Amino acid sequence: MSTLFISDLHIDAAQPAIIEQFLAFLQTEARDAAALYILGDLFESWIGDDAPDSAQSAAIAGLRTLTSSGVPCFVMHGNRDFLLSQRFCEMSGAQLLHDPLIITLYGEAVLVMHGDALCTDDHAYQRLRATVRDADWQRQFLALPIESRRALAGAARAGSQAHTAAMEHAITDVNADSVAMALRGAETSTLLHGHTHRPAIHALEVDGRPRTRIVLGDWYDQGSVLRWDQHGPELQSLPRA
Repeated sequence: MSTLFISDLHIDAAQPAIIEQFLAFLQTEARDAAALYILGDLFESWIGDDAPDSAQSAAIAGLRTLTSSGVPCFVMHGNRDFLLSQRFCEMSGAQLLHDPLIITLYGEAVLVMHGDALCTDDHAYQRLRATVRDADWQRQFLALPIESRRALAGAARAGSQAHTAAMEHAITDVNADSVAMALRGAETSTLLHGHTHRPAIHALEVDGRPRTRIVLGDWYDQGSVLRWDQHGPELQSLPRA
């Protein structure tokens, strides 16, 4: 039995193929998993637990069916859905995770993160991240009417896309020193994250010790899943019909 990891689905009503594939995944492979971990950006945007749209509600219902069947599901905040809160957990049956977090998989300690905190060369993004993760900012935002929040989220999404397009490829990827610092602080040999949409398994060395960095893929054109069982991790794409 495998533990499954996915991230960066960016579920949005404008992308019905993603939600269709995700729901099929929940009804098939995920039903046989030891657990499902979603490491951030399950949703393209999340303006509060009181305002899910039709696509988001469908995903939540799919998660509720999975968790009700006995498969535990754990969700980490991403840079697009950092406002997921307790009501989401009640609706879906999922549990929210701290970022970063150390989990034990088949006897091995693994550091899991969304991954955006590692992109420290993108100074503008890191300033924005600090702002929107502030509790006072979040309270003020959630106090706005739903339509105002939706409009602000749309503007922020457009700004994010423009910012990413204007930046050099390396700047929006993880910083090697930040990766080393995270592994060193966690005292683990393996780091698993999403966010960058660059699926791969990287071998590296930190302080003279071999380490591994595993990056999950996004679900824009196809799915991406990491299966981890007693034989170790296997990163695979999920072709879309």
